[in-house]
Amino acid sequence: MKTLMRKMEPVVVPGEFVFCSIQEKQLEDLQQPLLIFREHEGPTVIVTKDVAEQNRFSFDAIWGLISLSIHSNLEAVGLLGAITSHLANAGISVNAVSAYYHDHLFVPYGRVNEVVSLLLDLSK
Repeated sequence: MKTLMRKMEPVVVPGEFVFCSIQEKQLEDLQQPLLIFREHEGPTVIVTKDVAEQNRFSFDAIWGLISLSIHSNLEAVGLLGAITSHLANAGISVNAVSAYYHDHLFVPYGRVNEVVSLLLDLSK
């Protein structure tokens, strides 16, 4: 895990992102969702704020997206735990998404630059 921490390079993905709970039928015409996760209560989607507003989806907060450019194995142990603990100590919430190649962190939009700085400190 320490090797992954040293090699992680946080990359800010431009844009404002939101989490929305929608109806299944609303997925049919939805363009460019970043993520769809089907929960018991209905689909949760992550989309840009613009897409949410165009589709009149409600959302509670605006998130920035930071991708960790290191290729982390889905079975790697401890990387996200160390990151989320470090950010929690700074009072920053994080919603992590692990995809096949990389981990992605959704953080409060107004704190993106602070999170990048904290991640760079953690990688030293």
